[in-house]
Amino acid sequence: MQRLDAPDFLLPDWPAPAHVRALSTNRGLAAQSQFGSSAGIYAGLNLGTHVGDLADAVLANRQLLQQYCDLPQQPAWLNQVHGIAVLDLDLWQGQLTDADASVTSIPGLAAVVMTADCLPVLFCDRQGNKVAAAHAGWRGLCDGVLEATLQHFPKPAEVLAWLGPAIGPTNFEVGSEVRAAFVAKDPQAAAAFVPSINPGKYLADIYLLARQRLQAAGVSAIYGGDYCTVADPQRFYSYRRDGQTGRQASLIWLTAAI
Repeated sequence: MQRLDAPDFLLPDWPAPAHVRALSTNRGLAAQSQFGSSAGIYAGLNLGTHVGDLADAVLANRQLLQQYCDLPQQPAWLNQVHGIAVLDLDLWQGQLTDADASVTSIPGLAAVVMTADCLPVLFCDRQGNKVAAAHAGWRGLCDGVLEATLQHFPKPAEVLAWLGPAIGPTNFEVGSEVRAAFVAKDPQAAAAFVPSINPGKYLADIYLLARQRLQAAGVSAIYGGDYCTVADPQRFYSYRRDGQTGRQASLIWLTAAI
């Protein structure tokens, strides 16, 4: 299949085995071109079917992504509900499922999550036997979606985790109830919150919160966490910034060479 050109999709900088493939998409916008069929407020490579975009445009975008990744089938799209359910794709029957993470050891089947400020986290073990993707908004992160995903890996100490593009710590303003919920689970979470200029509000570092949770679960090999979706409208969709908008995706899969 012909390789397609695409603008600066994010590739995890981590020591994963060569047969583990992963990336995070972006809006697909460049100065003189657009990678994707969506228009208007969704312009570019919107991959969300639930945000009001034209269904045909999203379908074309998903097919374009499949072709770009040279996947034999569509990624296993989830109906994300800000929970902690993890879908085992090795047992999956192909139906749309309410879940916020998925794991697989099947070559060519990509685990995928969509985001537009929430944190996508990709996982693989050092041997490249299994991969996973998790959608961690603050609710899911607080309730344990990362820990639930790690339960599908026998040895968390052998797991690599990559934090994809999410809302950055200078733009994620939350109420005191969010801080209280995290601190109730782990007092060290207080370090991830600084008072905002608005009374009763805090700026939260979702990357630090995720690192704390992963480390507490036994994962020490943690990478990524370098972007802010709100601050980069040319590259990323952002619900916090725009309200009605599209979704980018983070996906991971195994090739046949395992």
